[in-house]
Amino acid sequence: MDLKRATAKILVVDDNEPTRELLRDSLRSAGYEVISAKNGKEALQKVKEETLDLILLDVMMPEVDGYEVCAKLKGDEETRLIPIVMLSVLSDLSDKMRAIEVGADDFLNKPVSRIELLTRVRSLVRVKYLNEALENVKNVIFSLSAAIEANDPYVRGHSERVSQRSAYFAKQLGLSDKVQDILMNAGMLHDLGKIGISRDILHKPGPLTESEFAQIKAHPLHSEKICQPLRSTSLLLPIIRHHQERYDGKGYPDRLEGKNIPLGARILAITDAYDALTSERPYRSALSKEEALKVLKEGAGTQWDPELIKKFISMLTREKEKVEAK
Repeated sequence: MDLKRATAKILVVDDNEPTRELLRDSLRSAGYEVISAKNGKEALQKVKEETLDLILLDVMMPEVDGYEVCAKLKGDEETRLIPIVMLSVLSDLSDKMRAIEVGADDFLNKPVSRIELLTRVRSLVRVKYLNEALENVKNVIFSLSAAIEANDPYVRGHSERVSQRSAYFAKQLGLSDKVQDILMNAGMLHDLGKIGISRDILHKPGPLTESEFAQIKAHPLHSEKICQPLRSTSLLLPIIRHHQERYDGKGYPDRLEGKNIPLGARILAITDAYDALTSERPYRSALSKEEALKVLKEGAGTQWDPELIKKFISMLTREKEKVEAK
C-alpha cells in the first residue's frame, strides 16, 4: 500500500451547507477526494456505499448526532479503522471527553483553521494506511498458521480447537470479551514457531534426543518473534511465549512458576494439553476424554494451575451432562 498517496477519500458530514462547502474546498485543494453528507443518517449510508479513508463529523446534528454516528462506526469491525475527526462549536472539556469515549480519533473546534485541518487529516490518513498494512500482515500470518496445519494430519485443526476452547474457557471464568478475544488469537498463533522444526522431529514416534528437544523447546520463542512486529498482537506475546511454562517452574522457556506465569498462558497451557491428549500423535494414540482429564488432574499443581484445572474439568463435566440430557 502506498503510504504517500494523495487521493484519500474523505467524507464530510455537517448539516450546515456553507461549512460543508468550506471543508470540501480546503480538502480538494490539497488533493483529496471528497464526498459529503448533510446528516448522520445519510452519513451512515455513505459509509456503506464508499471506501473511506477519513470522516470529518459534525457533533451537533438533528435526529442522529455525531456522537451516535461515531459510536456505531467504531463499534463495527468493518469500519472501526476509519479515522474520525469530530467538529464542534462546543469547546468544553466534557464535550471532548465524550468524543473520546465514543471512539473519535481527534476533535477540532469550529471555525476550523485550514492549516490545522490539513495537518490533522494528513497525519490520520497516514496512520490508517499503516494500520491497514499491519492488518494485512496479520492476516497473512494467520493464514500461514492455518496452512501449516492443513498439511499435517497430526495437528490439523489443533490451533483452531485450542483457540475456540481457550476463549470459551475464559468466558466461563468470567473474563472480559477483550481477554476472550486475546486468547482466541493467541490460540491460533501459539505453535507458529514450529514452522522451523523438521517434520522428522515433529513426527518422531520415539523419544527425542537432547538436541531435538531443544528445538521443540525453542518454538514459543520463535512464535513470539514472528508475531512481535505486529502492534495488534502485543497483548498476545506473553501468552504465546509462556504457554509451555509449568506451574512448578520446570517448564520453558523462562522457568516461570505459579502465578508468575501470565493467566492467559496458564489457560492456554491447559486447553493446549487437553487437545493434544485427545488427538492422535506419532508417539501414541488419542486418549479418551476421561483419560485426558485424569492426566490433567494428576498434573494439577505441578504442570498446570490447580485452580484452573478444577474449573476446566468442571466446565467439561457440565458440557457432557448437557449432551447426555438431550
